[in-house]
Amino acid sequence: MTIPILVTFSGGASGNWRVDDIRPVSGASLSMCARVWVQEDADTGPIDQAMWSLRGTTSNTRYTQRSEVTALNAVQQGLARPQATQAALIPIRKSKEWWALAQDERRAIFQEQSKHISIGMDYLPGVARRLHHCREMHEPFDFVTWFEYSPEDTAAFDEMLGRLRASIEWTYVEHEVDIRLTRIAHAAT
Repeated sequence: MTIPILVTFSGGASGNWRVDDIRPVSGASLSMCARVWVQEDADTGPIDQAMWSLRGTTSNTRYTQRSEVTALNAVQQGLARPQATQAALIPIRKSKEWWALAQDERRAIFQEQSKHISIGMDYLPGVARRLHHCREMHEPFDFVTWFEYSPEDTAAFDEMLGRLRASIEWTYVEHEVDIRLTRIAHAAT
């Protein structure tokens, strides 16, 4: 059983990650800011001074079968690896047509047609990921995905995103922002 973790990503003047770029992929962008503060559960940080905040919670796996979970767990590495100094924060909202589909229909588009899990597996262990669910929290996005990788894996990460965005699944994405970050040594600055 997965114990949910509430995570808040706050964009502003302070934070533990420097903002390198904020790009709208579809829909409106988020305001440019200097830093992003990533807070888990009761951590404290500069939320009051944030230009924007995105909240989500980890959850049980969805759309994955046991064999896929086992394969992912065998090669996927965790977050906060010392060499993974680059990150991407990607909030996504899918269309009402996506949410009108039954679970098995979404699964068929997600993996059988779009190969979402298979594509992600091609880039492990270099790219670590954690998905945050937001839809049930009435946030502006349905998901906030956090990726961490080393500078050497940047091209591979961009390739992975290109493959995912070219899939049938992405025809259901109506709002996506790509925020690129670099870890900074001292979060107080």
